[in-house]
Order: sequence, then C-alpha cells, then structure tokens
Amino acid sequence: MKRFFEKIWPYLKNKYVLAISIFIIWMLFFDQNNMVDRIRMGLEIRQLEDDREYYQEQILKDSTSLSELTTNKENLEKYAREQFLMKKDNEDVFVVIEEKEQGKKERSNK
Repeated sequence: MKRFFEKIWPYLKNKYVLAISIFIIWMLFFDQNNMVDRIRMGLEIRQLEDDREYYQEQILKDSTSLSELTTNKENLEKYAREQFLMKKDNEDVFVVIEEKEQGKKERSNK
C-alpha cells in the first residue's frame, strides 16, 4: 500500500490532476445527476418499457376476445362454460385437473 501511494503522490501534487480527480468523483457519486442514479434509472426504464410492451399485447389479446364474445353467442357460451363452470339445467359438469410432470415424477420416485 505504501508503494502505491509513493507512485501516485507526484501526480496528486499536480493541482490539475487533483482538480480533475475531485470533479470525476463528484460527478460519479455526489452530483444530482450522478452515474449511479442514471444507471439505476436506465434499468428501471428498460423494465417499464418491457412491462408496457407486455400490457399492450394483453390489451390487444383481451380486446380481440371481447369482440369475439360480444359478436358470437357460441363463443360467449363456450367462455362461460370454461371459465365460470356454468352449465345448463340438464347437464353435469366434471372438472378434470391434469397433474404436472414434476408431480408425477415425485410420486414415481417414492
């Protein structure tokens, strides 16, 4: 550590190098628009843009589903049966739950 300071001491004595070093440190960490905050905000912007793209796709998907449901009575009935388990008076509804592959493997290993 002592050697390191002996090597850089002549450079630190130079007022221009010292001023530039202090300026760079100030801009990286202490300024209102410091680099740490800018990087964090850039990552947040990317995440928000990804979220925006996802939600736009969901809006498009939902709007097409809505238009299908409002224009076609058969699609509305199918949706009500699948999503809300609705049935006619003379029908019975059986709910089939499929097991995941991992669940099957765990049972076979026992």
